[in-house]
Amino acid sequence: MIVAIHQPQFMPWLGYFDKLDRCDHFVLLDTVQYKKNEWQNRNRIKTAQGGQWLTVPVRFRFPADIDEVTVNEDTNWRHKHWQSLVTNYSRAPHWEALEPALKELYERPWPELAELNRATVEMLAGALGIGTTTTLASRLEGIGGDPTGRLVDLCRALGADTYLSGAGGASYMDLGQFEEVDIEVIFQQYDHPTYPQLFGEFQSHLSALDLVLNCGPDSLSILRRGSNQGPRTSAEE
Repeated sequence: MIVAIHQPQFMPWLGYFDKLDRCDHFVLLDTVQYKKNEWQNRNRIKTAQGGQWLTVPVRFRFPADIDEVTVNEDTNWRHKHWQSLVTNYSRAPHWEALEPALKELYERPWPELAELNRATVEMLAGALGIGTTTTLASRLEGIGGDPTGRLVDLCRALGADTYLSGAGGASYMDLGQFEEVDIEVIFQQYDHPTYPQLFGEFQSHLSALDLVLNCGPDSLSILRRGSNQGPRTSAEE
């Protein structure tokens, strides 16, 4: 039973979905501090002029945890996003297949950023063909507060025997806490693959939306080309 844990991001990049693809249960860690102007309320798409940010306007008081951040629905951000997507992707090979799900996403009000991000993660995971279960950390009880203890508690709450960490996890985690409860820690290794895109020269580290709109049913196999982690679990094969 492999668990991976990461802050909820808005329409994340390919490496984020590699973690979903490699685990049995994915926890959206919304009980840690929100970081302004990172990936929690924005991501990039590709345009004829290069990368462009899609940013969700938010309201929060510093310091606030992610689950305390609300979406500022007094702005026209949903309309701006939609116009950017139509302008830059309506001619993508698989726009028509994903358009209904995108339209539904942008027609709904989203009071909470964490719930919006969860919806974008699940929408893109579905488009990729990844069926991993997701859970918001704020929905689980009895979770500790220190950085490593929190991860251990989340793994134990879900019955994990293995924790899939990001590549940089070793620099801040106390691995001994995992050893004490017989949870193995493995580290993600991911090299961004290339794939056909609109607008000329390939650009990496965009939202996974760019991949699924350009490559459709081939997207999962392309995503998996970047993983250097070995065989997937039986549930993912």
